[in-house]
Amino acid sequence: MEFLLSGQGILTLCFTLGLHVGLWKLFQKAGRAPWEALVPFYNIFVWLQIIKRPWWWFFLIIMPVVGVLMIAIIIIELLNAFGKKKFTDHFFGVLAPFIYLPLVGFSNATFTNPGDRSAQKKTIALEWRDAIIFAIIAATIIRTFIIEAFTIPTPSMEKTLLTGDFLFVSKASYGPRIPNTPIAFPFAHHTLPVVDIPAYIDWSPIPYIRIPGYTRIKNNDIVVFNYPMETRPVDKKENYIKRCIAIPGDTLRIDNRQLFINGKKVDDPRNSQYTYTVLAKKGTPINPKSLEDLGVTITNGDQSDDFHRLPAPNQPDVDAYEINMTEATAEKVRTFNGILDVKAQCMPKGEQSGSFFPGSISFNWNLDNYGPLTIPKKGVTVPLTSDNFPLYARIIQVYEGHDLQVKGEHITIDGKEANSYTFDMDYYFMMGDNRHNSLDSRFWGFVPEDHIVGKAVFIWMSIDYHASGLKKIRFNRMFSFISSEGVSKSYFLYFLGLVILIWLGMKIRKRKKGTS
Repeated sequence: MEFLLSGQGILTLCFTLGLHVGLWKLFQKAGRAPWEALVPFYNIFVWLQIIKRPWWWFFLIIMPVVGVLMIAIIIIELLNAFGKKKFTDHFFGVLAPFIYLPLVGFSNATFTNPGDRSAQKKTIALEWRDAIIFAIIAATIIRTFIIEAFTIPTPSMEKTLLTGDFLFVSKASYGPRIPNTPIAFPFAHHTLPVVDIPAYIDWSPIPYIRIPGYTRIKNNDIVVFNYPMETRPVDKKENYIKRCIAIPGDTLRIDNRQLFINGKKVDDPRNSQYTYTVLAKKGTPINPKSLEDLGVTITNGDQSDDFHRLPAPNQPDVDAYEINMTEATAEKVRTFNGILDVKAQCMPKGEQSGSFFPGSISFNWNLDNYGPLTIPKKGVTVPLTSDNFPLYARIIQVYEGHDLQVKGEHITIDGKEANSYTFDMDYYFMMGDNRHNSLDSRFWGFVPEDHIVGKAVFIWMSIDYHASGLKKIRFNRMFSFISSEGVSKSYFLYFLGLVILIWLGMKIRKRKKGTS
């Protein structure tokens, strides 16, 4: 009742009534029983019969996101069947069907049977229109439910994934989600370009539903997910990519940079990197070009994401640098002329440098010394105390939608006093491979299962935006597969060879046909 009395509820009611009044009259003029316009779902089948479109369009119409495009198409087709073929008719019909369809229904417009479409000759413009529309629909289905393209915008996963890598992410792996916001502009994430307005309507969000996938998230999978700390609808939150280092039920601990899962030591990913302090003799500065050749990002001479000159140390004959790099790169830097020391930084236990999850002084954790922390698992019950409350407060209140109140030592959930809580979802702990330069779960906590987008599987393009001079393509990363072990070799030359063979085969076949 509260929803119906709200502005949003009144608008929804007006939309529904207006649309069905219009369909009532239009169905009647098309020779159908008017009541058929009022029966949910059945009226769509009747509508498709009126405009002579196949019955299986019904499944496209009820599909989230894609359905918005299909509804616009069948409105235009219905208006065409009543002689309303101008751009203005289509524009107002799609923009305000709850007003325009009743106007057409109560006007003197008459129904002209669309007839057998296969016998009608299409103009080139109509053929292009239909081709573009169904290309958009097909691409939207693929993007929403099967695979989607993403770009790596930050260095948080270096040197496994690089800034400028263009990825395909498999949504089918872990199972595609039904979008929370079914009314959205195709191919836009949360904001329309240029006009800078939301690309979705959040009138009636769909609850979390995931179609089963063919695998589950495993430790060390590289995963794309929605950033949990935003307030947008889940599927419209910013996309992040990290490595899942702990799955539901795992106990995680980081001890002086060393990761332990369930008490067992876990080796760092092959190309993970840390921040190193490098000391060099004064007068023998590090050549940035030498570092760039080793994969260290250099953008502005002696300052970049990976390379910083530090203030002069107490030793007068020493220059100091801070470099983000892999251990293999650090070994090579140790051989540079004039290098005195290369040492990985490690924040001591108990030392704070920023805000780390859960943001309580009783959990005095940092980048290099963190936990132990058990990852929440669906169906598991944990005790609630004033000590561990900061770990679970956001889960209970934000991710799982309960009313949470704390008064002194008393905790109430949905108005009832609680000394324990049972999780409704699985949760994950994500970290970047660039361990000292990654905004990840160490800062903002758990990733709920409904925020999981998909699994990174393939690099189809890679552009080095930090290269000296012009941007350059990293051909050695194109057409590479992504796994928990890292990135495979490039298969671009194999692909190029296959394309050339196909092209030659087509040329030979065409020539043979010409001589026969």
